[in-house]
Amino acid sequence: MSSLIPFWFIIIAIFWTGFFILEGFDFGVGMLHSFVADDDAGRRAAINTIGPLWDGNEVWLIVAAASMFAAFPGWYATMFSAYYLALLLLLAALIVRGLAFEYRGKRDAVSWRRTWDVLLTVGSVLAPLLIGIALAGLLHGLPINSAQNFTGSFWDLLQPYALWTGVMLALVCLLHGATFLSLKTTDAMHARSGLLARWVAPFTGVFVVGFII
Repeated sequence: MSSLIPFWFIIIAIFWTGFFILEGFDFGVGMLHSFVADDDAGRRAAINTIGPLWDGNEVWLIVAAASMFAAFPGWYATMFSAYYLALLLLLAALIVRGLAFEYRGKRDAVSWRRTWDVLLTVGSVLAPLLIGIALAGLLHGLPINSAQNFTGSFWDLLQPYALWTGVMLALVCLLHGATFLSLKTTDAMHARSGLLARWVAPFTGVFVVGFII
């Protein structure tokens, strides 16, 4: 059985990498859809670039979590008890994003659509931020006892390294989304997305280098 441990670590890493690559631009577009458009039609056009893709890309997250549960149930149980509040917030962010995609166009009222636009933006920022904080906590270490029970509090999760990684992942998704929009749109939205990508890239690079160091 011990020979399977490296195998499962590699498989889980592949699933998480697939999730970040494919869901990254989804999060980025969700963050930027209100900033790259001047009117509702433009925001709708930005959302439509990921309309056929966003729900399928989240399957990678489900499979990654299921693989962790199947291969390392002790690790899974300890991590989910430690991150209980953070994961509830993450789940709420993902649910809000899904509802925004589905319900935004149900009514023509400006206030209705603006509310869902704000919720889509907030959910798209919170999701990568919280995922980055959680994964960085695993790298940095969490207070657990010999029975593998978490002995800290929610505030122990907000270490400087974890916060740095959360912001880094959010910036990577932002850059990914801006680049994706610049490839998938035309005219003013294309130009605005490309400009945003160029502005965000240096800050993202600094945070990625800090994360690696």
